[in-house]
Amino acid sequence: MLVRYTQRESVATITMDDGKVNVMSPRMLAELDAALDRAQADRAVVLLTGREGLFSAGFDLPTLRAGDPEAVDMVRGGFELAARLLAFPFPVVVACTGHAIAMGSFLLVAGDLRVGARGPYSISANEVAIGITMPHAAVELLRQRLTPAAFNRAVTLAEAFEPEDAVAAGFLDRVVAPAELAEVARAAAVALTGLDMEAHAAGKLRAREHALTAVRQAIEADALALRDGGLAVRADADR
Repeated sequence: MLVRYTQRESVATITMDDGKVNVMSPRMLAELDAALDRAQADRAVVLLTGREGLFSAGFDLPTLRAGDPEAVDMVRGGFELAARLLAFPFPVVVACTGHAIAMGSFLLVAGDLRVGARGPYSISANEVAIGITMPHAAVELLRQRLTPAAFNRAVTLAEAFEPEDAVAAGFLDRVVAPAELAEVARAAAVALTGLDMEAHAAGKLRAREHALTAVRQAIEADALALRDGGLAVRADADR
């Protein structure tokens, strides 16, 4: 299993750990989606986290470079997962355990409350640095969270933000010492169980109506672009 699910005090902790860099492979995406199904059935606040030092390094590049139907499905699946988090009917806390790159950063900005570990980590949408045209859906996900200046630097310059700078940019809400991250994120999730969940869900959809519409339209545009070869990937690209 690439994803672990545990529940306590109406908080569902979903932990990504593939033993490497938590790539958003088709299998990882399927397991995350199944975990969210379970959390929704449990009516639980979600705490999404990664392995020590690394949240996620983004899509599986070999699959993406292949450009076959599996790549199209993987990209669609990643952004549909982010859209699901953005509209999830219960609060979503993200504990960013370290590096969050590309699709990892897009999942990060889809959370309701983002707590990051302080340290030598970077958060970046590095697509243009590795020869990938920035997906439409990624643009819309970043647009709804980042400050205008940080948004432009992230999308067009692939700027990497250290945790403290990521707070000012809008990727994170706060940073804490790595040893405190799990406790702080869990305490935040437990506190959110006191919300009226129907009001939370309705307010979230109202506040994010325009962003969700833009993301969902962008997902379709990206699927067409991938089929037409519109997301170029350099063969020698490396993270």
